[in-house]
Amino acid sequence: MKGKRVLVTGGAGFIGSNLVRRLCEMGARVTVLDDMSSGKLDNLAGLDYTLQRGSVVDAPTINAMVKDNELVFHIAARNIIVSTSNPRSDFETNIGGMLNVLLAAREFGARVVYTSSASVYGNASYMPVCEDALPNLLSPYAVSKHAGEGYCNAFCDMWNVPVSVIRLSNVYGTNQRADNPYCGVVAKFMQTTMDGKSVHIHGDGAQTRDFTYIDDAIDAIIEAAVNPRAIGETFNVGTGIETNVNALADFIIGLNGSYIKPEHIERRDIDNVTRRALNINKARRVLKWYPKVTLKDGLLRTWEWMHGN
Repeated sequence: MKGKRVLVTGGAGFIGSNLVRRLCEMGARVTVLDDMSSGKLDNLAGLDYTLQRGSVVDAPTINAMVKDNELVFHIAARNIIVSTSNPRSDFETNIGGMLNVLLAAREFGARVVYTSSASVYGNASYMPVCEDALPNLLSPYAVSKHAGEGYCNAFCDMWNVPVSVIRLSNVYGTNQRADNPYCGVVAKFMQTTMDGKSVHIHGDGAQTRDFTYIDDAIDAIIEAAVNPRAIGETFNVGTGIETNVNALADFIIGLNGSYIKPEHIERRDIDNVTRRALNINKARRVLKWYPKVTLKDGLLRTWEWMHGN
């Protein structure tokens, strides 16, 4: 990565800012494109990068940014909560923005890594689920992420645009800010516990997720950008381990030293996935990647970071 000209869309957000930090540490020349709808410049404090405020929806801006960079990490997206409340914005950003990036990459010869989501699997028929499983699209977010993957495959096959797709599963860790209303369940549970309040669990808490620590996710994203065998491929990035939400809540509450019983509330119709665990054998085989951080260690690191921030 040293000296490589790199664009990170959504680079001030949770995953994007961690990626930018790693790229800067590796000596890359990084440009961040972010509309600041959920990103924070505080996430990038102390880093040497170039900032362009703007949206992936704006094709001229994307063209200008991609033209000056040889590698694009396309992280920017409307998340599942925004996508559910505003499907049109989801369509324009997650699908239209992806198309803008690919059109620019085709024109200017850039390589692209696209971060998709395990949401495309919905309620899979088996666990852990492999990349070739049929999609089960249960939300506008899942639809748009899968459409983005489709465009990536089409541009790679038809015009040889070098694209790799990473399906991320429930990433958590540093820079996942609890003051962001769209943050993940780990940050929400931790902030609530630190405030001495009762954690709210949607439904019975038996639903499972495959929680992935941010450093492991960044390792996989970067490997997909440099490994020639990753071009034209889709990879699951998770741990392959199911953790139910009740167990997650109990562990986080226990970190505070005093147990406050969680409250179970009516489950919202945003994410009706009952189980999730990803088969990561393909990433192990092709990318030589595997998760190094256990859930316990990752939660402890995240807890310490939140206490300090």
